[in-house]
Amino acid sequence: MDNSEYPDRVHTNAKRFRSKMKDVGFTIIGDDHPICPVMLGDARLASVFADEMLNQGIYVIGFSYPVVPKGKARIRVQVSAAHTIEDIDFTVDAFASVGKKLGVIN
Repeated sequence: MDNSEYPDRVHTNAKRFRSKMKDVGFTIIGDDHPICPVMLGDARLASVFADEMLNQGIYVIGFSYPVVPKGKARIRVQVSAAHTIEDIDFTVDAFASVGKKLGVIN
């Protein structure tokens, strides 16, 4: 990869992740950025969700108060150029599975 391919790939990966996550029913705040906050609202839910994602083989971080405002708990996902399309799709599928299990999405 030459130097310009890395930023392009990060952008493409983040766009794919955000789009697919929104398609399955998640709220992702911000636009066009590789840090993708998946909004859950509830602090306990964010913690349990992150634990469930780790059980799926995906390490994500749950953020809640005082790191973010009360009622704005979220899962922080960082997309990189090293992720493949398969990685992105696997992650979205895991989010969908955990989201349905925990009643976050239908």
